[in-house]
Amino acid sequence: MPALTTTSDGFLLHGEPFRIISGALHYFRVHPGLWSDRLRKARLMGLNTVETYIPWNHHQPDPDGPLVLDGFLDLPRFLRLAQDEGLHVLLRPGPFICAEWDGGGLPDWLTSDPDIRLRSSDPRFTTAVDRYLDVLLPALRPHLAAAGGPVIAVQVENEYGAYGDDSAYLKHLADAFRSRGVEELLFTCDQADSEHLAAGSLPGVLTASTFGSRVEQSLGRLREHRREGPLFCAEFWIGWFDHWGGPHHVRDAADAAADLDRLLSAGASVNLYMFHGGTNFGFTNGANHKHAYEPTVTSYDYDAALTECGDPGPKYHAFREVIARHAGAPDEPVPAPGPKLPPTDVQLDRRAALFPLADALATPVRSDDPVTMGELGQQTGYALYRTVLPSSGDGLLHFAGGVGDRAQVFVDGAPAGVLERERHDETLPVRVPHPGATLEVLVENMGGVNYGPRIGAPKGLLGPVSFNGTPLRGWDCHALPLDDLDAVKFTPADGAAVTVPGFHRGTFEVDTPADAFLSLPGWTKGQAWVNGFHLGRYWNRGPQHTLYVPAPVLRPGGNELVLLELHGTTATGAQLTDTPDLGPENTW
Repeated sequence: MPALTTTSDGFLLHGEPFRIISGALHYFRVHPGLWSDRLRKARLMGLNTVETYIPWNHHQPDPDGPLVLDGFLDLPRFLRLAQDEGLHVLLRPGPFICAEWDGGGLPDWLTSDPDIRLRSSDPRFTTAVDRYLDVLLPALRPHLAAAGGPVIAVQVENEYGAYGDDSAYLKHLADAFRSRGVEELLFTCDQADSEHLAAGSLPGVLTASTFGSRVEQSLGRLREHRREGPLFCAEFWIGWFDHWGGPHHVRDAADAAADLDRLLSAGASVNLYMFHGGTNFGFTNGANHKHAYEPTVTSYDYDAALTECGDPGPKYHAFREVIARHAGAPDEPVPAPGPKLPPTDVQLDRRAALFPLADALATPVRSDDPVTMGELGQQTGYALYRTVLPSSGDGLLHFAGGVGDRAQVFVDGAPAGVLERERHDETLPVRVPHPGATLEVLVENMGGVNYGPRIGAPKGLLGPVSFNGTPLRGWDCHALPLDDLDAVKFTPADGAAVTVPGFHRGTFEVDTPADAFLSLPGWTKGQAWVNGFHLGRYWNRGPQHTLYVPAPVLRPGGNELVLLELHGTTATGAQLTDTPDLGPENTW
């Protein structure tokens, strides 16, 4: 018998009445050196459980390679730490997770095949899922409750009713977990919509729901769908995520706490989404694409109970009071905000232009027409395309199929304009100074779509390019892997304004490492690294104007900051501050 079982109106854990009071905490969005801190703060708020997705695309980046289970992806260690803190765990392995994560967690080597029907009983998809579970589950079985571990329940897929109605697919997944030794309670979750609940549920598997308000109505729909069994809100949305160019979403703490009180007063179990959001470090952010492409920002603060840097926010205190009334709370002090680095200036006094490095970073692919980033083997980041323009004068560049996702165009090294997927751009007027001028196009993957039918949409230049109707042939297509910056050879800056993409480097001193926030006034758009750790994307479009720097990436003594700035700048400095700036707030 599994450790967690259901009754007509609730849960039993090892035969005793139990209410899940959980919070979402994604190990892959938090520096591993901070996992223990975040888990302790979860327990001190009154949570008895934490929940996490599992991102398939990062654990299995190569279908024939080993499972990645180290560093940020050391899930077994995270589970051990949760158990050490006395917390149970809800696992949500997908295979699709959404999570505002690049590609919704589905690996590029799978989504790049347009013939595979994703999230379906298509044998090509289920075979890939089965191979993944064959290597994932043996690593997790020691941490399941049946083996004495903290994992008490496992989710089947994720909000599937909003996507499809292939019940054979859901049954395949449930059977796949069971046949590989998962004895724990299985559950599905879908938005509190009758059609979604019907399409996403499975006989013999607990049905849970997701919502952020209208508690009585949402629980009523769940009860209409399943006449008996526990009421479980598997995602109680207490905040929201942000897109570049939009506002910073926040939710009033008192309002969220009042709805949490309604949930618990109704006898329901709950998983707060998010207890602690964390950060989309590196190139991990996803994007939405309904009417237009909308990439998610680097911060995943989510206006959660714990802020992006792990400090208790207003919701932490408000939720702790609510939970204490219904289930009690630890008789220990509420955690104080963590230490912050004193404001520190950084002079970036060394530079290296990006384009001359292209050949050193990867061997170019020669083709008649541009090839996609996927065809270059470049799944995240940037690609550079280069050819010559056969004629001079004013004219129109046409990019058939558009760009994925943002393209900067240069003629003989001079910036000529920008095209963006979110604006559906396909044409750009340019002036060509002479026949044979060099055309360079730098394309940025701004994040893979994480929800809906556009998952796996290609990146890079998406079709042939022409100038005044004449096709441009003979392209050098460069992947630009930025996972190792050793190839970048810096020289002293000469003080002149920069007009082309390039790297900028500076050093700074730290006495005692502590959390900080990187502020970049005067810089436009690019990537930032501290001591080789990839903080992620910055953009003056906002709303986010600082990048979180976790204390563990800093070291006593000398430290290094590197920026890849994509646009011209006269700035030569940056600052590490003690206060985040996530942009103007929009309360919902």
